[in-house]
Amino acid sequence: MAVFKFASCDGCQLSILNLEEDLLALGQALDIVYFPEASSAMRPGPYDIALVEGSITTAEDARRILTVRQQTKRLITIGACATAGGIQALRNWADVESFKQVVYPSPEFIQSLSTSTPISEHVHVDFELWGCPIDKTQLLRVLTDLVSGVQLRLPGDSVCLECKRRGNVCVLVAKGLPCLGPVTRTGCGAICPSMGRDCYGCFGPTEGGRKGPGFPPNTDSLAVRFHDDLQLIPIEVLRRFRGINGYADAFKQEGEKWERKK
Repeated sequence: MAVFKFASCDGCQLSILNLEEDLLALGQALDIVYFPEASSAMRPGPYDIALVEGSITTAEDARRILTVRQQTKRLITIGACATAGGIQALRNWADVESFKQVVYPSPEFIQSLSTSTPISEHVHVDFELWGCPIDKTQLLRVLTDLVSGVQLRLPGDSVCLECKRRGNVCVLVAKGLPCLGPVTRTGCGAICPSMGRDCYGCFGPTEGGRKGPGFPPNTDSLAVRFHDDLQLIPIEVLRRFRGINGYADAFKQEGEKWERKK
């Protein structure tokens, strides 16, 4: 197994290290041969499994991910950056060149693309593990399934179901908070609603809406609820969807609707 990093904060790689004792057991089942975050001892491919963290934000990275794909049998993206472009995908709706001029004293030395895009826009991805950061229990389940040779599968339910399981009072209904839980996939254990605050969508859109698997989540109805009942102005509705996973298809499309209403 190899672990590669692109544009990211390293939080998902730290989730691998946070497996602690389970990481030792994993090391007995898999040879972890390339993991710069954890070891300076690195071996070249080919690899059976590659975990990829981070988005593509430079021309060099766009070339490098092609090499990773060519030498890997199973490529799995881990985290919001790799699966949806991450928070840095906010640049996709902005003028990056003007940012360079304002921030850097010598912007001519900054070699950066104008976009931050997920790995799947550049190469074939075998499986996506969402989250910011990923959940280490889900990571362990995916790796165990790989070693066991069974089909990879994670729950695509919404955070709302997790709240019901934990007995949480709905913060959208009871507190009037603009919670993204109804359209966000579970995986975090409903951490934020359990603390009395609203979900901000760090595990990305659910896999299926009210029509079932294969259909997008009903972001339209939730956005209207934010605007009509919670009195959020269009720019505030836009910001709810244009966050950590703002470039994920369902959130991206909803955000663009409300951008036109500003």
